[in-house]
Amino acid sequence: MPELPEVETMCRGLRPIVGSRVDAAGRSPCKRRPNRIVPRVDVIQKRILGQSIESISRWGKKLLLHFSNGDCLVIEPRMTGLVLIENPPTREHFRYELQLSGKFQGKLQFWDRRGLGTIYLLSAMELAAQKQRGRLGPDALEISVPEFRQRLNPERRPSQRPIKVALLDQAKVAGIGNLYASEMLFVARIDPRLPCCQLTSRQWSRLHAAMLEILQQAIEHEGSTLSDGTYRNALNKSGSYQNCHQVYDRAGDTCLGCGRDQILRIVQAQRSTFYCPRCQG
Repeated sequence: MPELPEVETMCRGLRPIVGSRVDAAGRSPCKRRPNRIVPRVDVIQKRILGQSIESISRWGKKLLLHFSNGDCLVIEPRMTGLVLIENPPTREHFRYELQLSGKFQGKLQFWDRRGLGTIYLLSAMELAAQKQRGRLGPDALEISVPEFRQRLNPERRPSQRPIKVALLDQAKVAGIGNLYASEMLFVARIDPRLPCCQLTSRQWSRLHAAMLEILQQAIEHEGSTLSDGTYRNALNKSGSYQNCHQVYDRAGDTCLGCGRDQILRIVQAQRSTFYCPRCQG
């Protein structure tokens, strides 16, 4: 968290700053764990000072600010990071900011409760090289059914990994996180423990359709703000997709699908998985 829907919501919320000019950039005083920022903050400021923000895009769970000189500021929120154009939830976890003028007059701010998020400034060539290295797979909203199946379960090397664990591998498919993996497997009626090599063609098609459905619905609801209240959109407002969750964080509750069995919680690859044994058996 944030996952694809939350980062996409941040991108859309930042559209008002496109066309604005950077007047200053730097860290904010913070006594908490420092975020990783590369290169040094003063080097970043020299490179983007006076530049305009030409566009904003998303790459998996990363947010990209593209500047008029070709540089790109890559922000990866990770567990608790937020990118805002309104005041952050608290001052003590405020990490980095861009002072903007022109079309938008104000600040773009990076806030991170746990300090796990990262910020990188890359040239156009460096960004292209990173994408070519293949560390991130195709975007979950853009991948086709055949490629989806082939990447998670290659014909030449059938995968024994549980399908829920495979869905979290960003090198295979970019953007899916723990929350939405549980939700899409429930909609597809697939046991999260089932090895990839045992899924049928029909199950792969159902899972792909469920992936698109869940992610698109979550974007329409501007993401999920969980009980800790951490995730906020660019305007410091809560998302609402948490009200649509069918299995995530509902262990012990009666399944909304069958109305009979209780939702179970298991641990896979050190992450919580939620599912209905009847609907997904």
